[in-house]
Amino acid sequence: MRGDHDDAALLRAVARGDAAGAEALAELYDRHSGWLLARLSRRCDDPETVREVLQDTFLTVWRSAGTHRGGEAGGWLWVIAARRLVDAVRARSRAERGTSWRPGYEPPAHAPSAEERVLAGLEYGDVGAALDRISPELRDVLRATVVDGLTTRETARLLGIPEGTVKTRAMRARRELRAALERIAPLGGTA
Repeated sequence: MRGDHDDAALLRAVARGDAAGAEALAELYDRHSGWLLARLSRRCDDPETVREVLQDTFLTVWRSAGTHRGGEAGGWLWVIAARRLVDAVRARSRAERGTSWRPGYEPPAHAPSAEERVLAGLEYGDVGAALDRISPELRDVLRATVVDGLTTRETARLLGIPEGTVKTRAMRARRELRAALERIAPLGGTA
């Protein structure tokens, strides 16, 4: 891999949307698809879903390369892939719920992993509602470090802020998230 500078140039070429952009996208795919596939496979044990998410990730890159803010391309790709995985797991869950009433329906042998259930659950329920109540800059740090599993350094590059700021925001975000969760679903409260 030639580095983040070359990746940024490739993303700029992709953003133009011409034949050179298609070649640049192919180069990005060659550079990053292997580690993305491995990382997605650790989070989801359904190979078909992983392949679809990988394809959707690079389709999203083709459509939105112009929105890349100049941080580390790998971190940006992972954020896209992780969000596509959440979407895929959520869609599969809805499909399974929607078909479970049919006579003779057999549920699929694949059961979502604990990590898949957590990722899908973060968008809904108390945690999702609490995330919506904290400031966007704190929410972005939590999503990058907790949901997407990025390191402090990767998060700093992705968001374009110093590593110390990532650590400070992560600490504040956890504190505010706990407070928001307490307001939504107090411990010992009635259901």
